Amino acid sequence: MADLNPQHMIEEIQDNIKTGDAMKTQLVLSHLGDVDKKTQNRLIYELTRGEVSFSIPQLLYLLADHAALAAELPIIKETLISQLLAYPELLSGFLVNPKIKGKQYLIQVAGELRSDDSTLALMELVAGSQDEAEIKLVLETLGLIGDPEAINLLTDYLYAANRDLIIAAVQALGQVGTPTAMHRLAERMGTDNELDFMILSIFADVQDQVSLEKLNETLRSHYAHMRTYAKQEIVRIGAKAVPNLIENLLRDDDADFQIHTLNVLGDIGDESAITSIRKLLGREPKSANVRFAAYESLALLPLRKGAYTLAAGLTDKEDHVCMAAARAIDRNYSDILVAGIKNLLMEKDDDARHITKIIVNSQVDKIFMSLAGEAYFQEMAMIYLPHAHQDTRQHYHALLKGAGMDDFARLLDGTEKESVKRKIVAVDDSRMILNIYKATLHELGYEPVLFEFPASALEWLEKEKPAMVLTDLNMPEITGVDLTAKIRKKYSPAELPVIMVTTQNEANDNKAAFVAGVSKIIQKPFNAVSLKAAMAEFI
Repeated sequence: MADLNPQHMIEEIQDNIKTGDAMKTQLVLSHLGDVDKKTQNRLIYELTRGEVSFSIPQLLYLLADHAALAAELPIIKETLISQLLAYPELLSGFLVNPKIKGKQYLIQVAGELRSDDSTLALMELVAGSQDEAEIKLVLETLGLIGDPEAINLLTDYLYAANRDLIIAAVQALGQVGTPTAMHRLAERMGTDNELDFMILSIFADVQDQVSLEKLNETLRSHYAHMRTYAKQEIVRIGAKAVPNLIENLLRDDDADFQIHTLNVLGDIGDESAITSIRKLLGREPKSANVRFAAYESLALLPLRKGAYTLAAGLTDKEDHVCMAAARAIDRNYSDILVAGIKNLLMEKDDDARHITKIIVNSQVDKIFMSLAGEAYFQEMAMIYLPHAHQDTRQHYHALLKGAGMDDFARLLDGTEKESVKRKIVAVDDSRMILNIYKATLHELGYEPVLFEFPASALEWLEKEKPAMVLTDLNMPEITGVDLTAKIRKKYSPAELPVIMVTTQNEANDNKAAFVAGVSKIIQKPFNAVSLKAAMAEFI
């Protein structure tokens, strides 16, 4: 061996293989890096000519004790894998054999082979191991194999003291993907936001009935981040999630749950939800926010028939609800609907004037233009149009001119000019709510600066400072709490008050909001009176 004669090394390993002398074989292999490529390949070849039960441990010896050399010679690992593929029944025995080195390579091969025959051996290996790196590798491998036999063991590690092992167990159960595995993951939720998000993403990928139910239940979470994430994932899943969502609408004892459900149903846009939403409105929900969300959702859905029922929303006692109904009518415009609205307006009474105000502020172009030729509508519209926001006036002026209705358009010429007003920023992911803000803040004498996306609001706030910020709580990507925390990095509460305007009244959300720096929390629906009262504390 001293002169490392290649032929002598080949003869030596041949003899050692015949006699089954592992120690001498390993001595020859320890010099594998000192010979040329041809000899290396020949030695590996000779090794494979022996009994598999002898050659595999020698290959593992090379991988474990000569890792650098093994990295330069991929044929070593390739040979190991090919032998285990040919004799998979040996893998389990090697995994539990305490004399075998390089168990990590056997574990990796078990994962690559997706060998469920190795599940019990891997579980036995974990039970006797104190090596956290090895345990983590086994958990990951059990996930790759996906054998339900491992569920109980993986569940135990959901509550380990080592966070890496917990994450490995979560991901492995997600890969197993059975209803039982999903139940176990659901039971783990509630104590760690990062893990909860990870589990929710697994539910969104698996999409079995249990996963869909758990995602659906998360709409009731007391944490805005969790609800927002669940909403996004359910919308991504789409129509498959609708049956569970429809069941939620029967929960008349939980208005917030119904509101979140309606928001998601609108975003999904599946018409199978229409009947259930109409039935909900037929029960006349006490919560104005539920009624608003129902009409807002219907505005996003294709109502092929029965759209005439939307007209009832125009007479709701809350302006928010009326505007949502107007948008839904405009989205599902028909001659029958317009005829119904004309009947409501002809009397020119208080109700008619209120509906006209709603139509003007909602900027529902189809409805407005279908009424624009009626003298009684023009008369009532001109009570509000001269005092509407400049953008609104300009919008209708262009609309009327484009339709050749110059006489009506001229009535808007020279109406109220805008003076310099204090700016109020309003942030909400609902365009309908932003429209309400525009009309209400203008009515209160402020210049509304509106943002559908919080990121855009933050960019604007870097350059300008308004008198106040009004923000929603539940928004995708950046919640109202997140937005406030970012604002506070630049402005103190004294410099820039932030009022959170939300349908929610959750203790956890409220606490998080105040910690982030929110100045006050008020509930939707708001009107000019309630908003003015809240703002007056700071302006």
